[in-house]
Amino acid sequence: MGIKGYQGTSLLDYPGRIASLVFLGGCNLSCPFCHNPDLVVSPDNLPDYPLEPLFEELEQRRSFIDGVVVSGGEPTLYPELLPFLRRIKGMGFLVKLDTNGLLPEVLGEVLGQKLADLVALDLKTSPERYGELHSRAVDGSALERSLALLLQAPVACEFRTTCVPGLVGEGDIRRLGALLRGAPGWVLQQFVPRYSMAPSCRDIEPYPVWRLEEFAELARQFVPQVTLRGV
Repeated sequence: MGIKGYQGTSLLDYPGRIASLVFLGGCNLSCPFCHNPDLVVSPDNLPDYPLEPLFEELEQRRSFIDGVVVSGGEPTLYPELLPFLRRIKGMGFLVKLDTNGLLPEVLGEVLGQKLADLVALDLKTSPERYGELHSRAVDGSALERSLALLLQAPVACEFRTTCVPGLVGEGDIRRLGALLRGAPGWVLQQFVPRYSMAPSCRDIEPYPVWRLEEFAELARQFVPQVTLRGV
């Protein structure tokens, strides 16, 4: 388990900010709609990206990038995540961390040591349904603990839900909305079936835009700022 990919430039989700994107292998979910299946199913088959050349490239890009996005897979599984983030921060970069929130203890360390400037948390469905996203039982309460940490932390957050038919419906929006009360915003994303890990998901018809707009209106009962993405 380690760094499996590196992309030179990407958006940091701050206005006008540019970042490099680092992918970490391994995940504690196997979401059928995942778009990074190799990082989830067979990360050991992918070569590790050497650390020192990575940091050398970041140093070379210092003049035109503002930060680093650490994604996956699931970054909080990486045993060396904290020193890795610490070194990036030590170079003066902003850090965005993408996570599924199932390791709140690790997330708490990241927040406590101020190693992330922006955390993007994927809320995939109601916590009670997370077992549908993996081949074994999943403790959905871990997601709730991570969410509570982020709602109290002095860090920028993005909460986002990909609206997959069959996994996200009106009841799930209500359940997640109740957990998100007090959040600054919530992004509802359109499902794109084409690149899904599970072949069965590639045949799912995405929700029509009008249905996503209904979900957004419902979500605004809990979180005032709700944005639709990918429509």
